[in-house]
Amino acid sequence: MQQFMSQLQHLLSAPGSGPVNWDLARQVAASQLAAAGDPAVSPYERNAVEEALRLADLWLEPASAWPTGIQSPVAWNRNEWIFKTLDVWRKLCDPVASRMVGAMGDLVPPEARAQLGPMQSMVATLGGALFGGQLGQALGSLAAEVLSAGDIGLPLGPAGTAALIPANIRAYGEGLELPEDEVRLYVALREAAHQRLFQHVPWLRGHVLSAVEMYASGIRVNREAIEEAMGRVDPTDPESMQAIALEGIFTPEDSPAQKASLARLETALALVEGWVCHVVDSAASDRLPNVVRLGEAFRRRRAAGGPAEQTFAALVGLELRPRRLREAAALWAALTEHRGIAGRDAVWGHPDLLPSEDDFADPVAFAMADLDLSELDNFDFTAPGGVQEKAPGEPDDTDDDTKP
Repeated sequence: MQQFMSQLQHLLSAPGSGPVNWDLARQVAASQLAAAGDPAVSPYERNAVEEALRLADLWLEPASAWPTGIQSPVAWNRNEWIFKTLDVWRKLCDPVASRMVGAMGDLVPPEARAQLGPMQSMVATLGGALFGGQLGQALGSLAAEVLSAGDIGLPLGPAGTAALIPANIRAYGEGLELPEDEVRLYVALREAAHQRLFQHVPWLRGHVLSAVEMYASGIRVNREAIEEAMGRVDPTDPESMQAIALEGIFTPEDSPAQKASLARLETALALVEGWVCHVVDSAASDRLPNVVRLGEAFRRRRAAGGPAEQTFAALVGLELRPRRLREAAALWAALTEHRGIAGRDAVWGHPDLLPSEDDFADPVAFAMADLDLSELDNFDFTAPGGVQEKAPGEPDDTDDDTKP
């Protein structure tokens, strides 16, 4: 936190770029991980991760209609997870943060704004630094819990990169009292399944991220909470900023549009996680001794969210939990039974083919319903729901639609 305060004093002297000071967020997260410990990935762990991902891909071959989606199997430490996923966090958090910064500016009385002149930009800088600092703490805590790049259901890492975090897998396995290699292989199966899904369903990345963004756009700012938090700041005492807690500033609007956005987000997350759970459990059912126990532990973990995930949800107002995970998994199982593996995965051909929230109530009826593919003749399968998302680090050149 001392590093955070010194950096904050420096950053307040210059205008920031954007609603969140992401440089500060990254520095705070790195400082927090350094204090808590961020074990380096050993050569043994790196090899074990690569072997686990290769074996997982072999096991998934008969359980999925698609080939591997892994281009680079890697092992990350906690800092690497933050660095490699920061571009997506920026995309998800900036719209929410911009409303907080705007609300902070609105706290300045209109008659005082003219007197402040250029100093009014310090309000935006302060907001960006405050949010960046606390977001850095939340990401640092989350980095100590996640097990892989796709662990929370979002395509956070570079496309085609399957990544496991050995230190977190080891700690999670100790909590379950299960062999580390078995836990590692189960995590590898989940990560490899995520990669298959997002690599071979080109519209899915944009579909999931836009669902998060649409929901985030309806989150309102609690101006009273901001005013109360800022009232605890003593301008002569920078250390007083440590007491500021931004949790509770963002709350979802209770409107029909926002409820519809929430339902769309929860359905998207549930369908992704349900497919992964079903495919992984099918692939490992007769191979891993503790597959039932592992599957149940992961379902509970995803449904409840870890402490860091709950902190992140309180900070930005986004809960990334697939609340209807079990119903979604049952729906994919019913599709496998009635349509086969190829028929099940063909449902990912277009977002209009996906089951809706209402279909969760009767998965067998959905699975047995006749599918009239002639209705899809006029669909553009390459551009459903907008421009296809780029992998982090790729240029944002929307004119080039030749990339996969």
